Amino acid sequence: MADPILHVEDLKTYFFTEAGVVKAVDGINFDVNKGEPLGLVGESGSGKTITALSILGVIPRPGRIISGKIMFDGQDLVGKKDKDLRSIRGRRIGYVSQDPNSSLDPLMSVESQLAEVITSHEKMSKGESRERVLKLLNLVRIPEPEARMAAYPHELSGGMRQRIAIARALAANPDLLIADEPTTNLDVTIQAQVLELLKSLERDLGMTLILITHDMGIVAEMTKKVVVLYAGRVAEVADTLSVYTNPKHPYTAALLQSVPRVDRKKNLIPIPGNIPNLITPPSGCRFHPRCSFMIDKCAAEIPGLEPCGEGRQVACYRWKDLTLGKVA
Repeated sequence: MADPILHVEDLKTYFFTEAGVVKAVDGINFDVNKGEPLGLVGESGSGKTITALSILGVIPRPGRIISGKIMFDGQDLVGKKDKDLRSIRGRRIGYVSQDPNSSLDPLMSVESQLAEVITSHEKMSKGESRERVLKLLNLVRIPEPEARMAAYPHELSGGMRQRIAIARALAANPDLLIADEPTTNLDVTIQAQVLELLKSLERDLGMTLILITHDMGIVAEMTKKVVVLYAGRVAEVADTLSVYTNPKHPYTAALLQSVPRVDRKKNLIPIPGNIPNLITPPSGCRFHPRCSFMIDKCAAEIPGLEPCGEGRQVACYRWKDLTLGKVA
């Protein structure tokens, strides 16, 4: 088996606030193989975005990585100086945030924003830069790209701004693209277009995609492997088909039961309770207060990830006893 392009090992990212220490990411492990799109899945507050920001080395204050490894293409990104990370961030690893308005400068034209990324990693003339920007806009299927180069973000639709944000993330031809909830706040038609665009870019450019989402329907369409996060920890790791046909962790099954389906009639089953406070998280398995299968051991001891067949892993003491049923 080929070495993973990204290996995350026992990563812990905490936020040191006046209210206490928020254990946002608390010892997670997963691999991303080259050419294998991976989904990071979970409810809001599960640690998906903080994991991405940890990989990029742009954790907002008062957060910091406490321990662990982030091995990218053979080098550990944890502890690297910012100047060294800048040569990787953007150039080797691209990032598309949830809200394109937060990543695009309202005072800069489309051309200026894309050219800024390109020229920060590669020396070229203004004419060469302009030609590269035009190619990027064509790549992300911007209509009338020459006219759009002079536009400012507020002059574009939400879907168009997201395409520009994707173009910006691709400006330096990264090997790995992290897309964080890329269809948030877009209508259904535009969502489908953005997802189809990401699929085609992944295929045509040979890059590897990490897709962060809470939408299990998007996971089914876009990924081959899934890492299910809950309250800063990994609940389950599996290929996407196995997650849908035979979930091993009660939280994974609960996520799937709460997803609406257009191809069959069924009552949605909401997950009871809420993501816990990560300053004072539950003891043992963090899902146990919301789990109908919990036993005393679940509350007393933290379950580790263990193999459960065919390259899968699960963090649950009862997975061998449970038949959670086919969900797909």
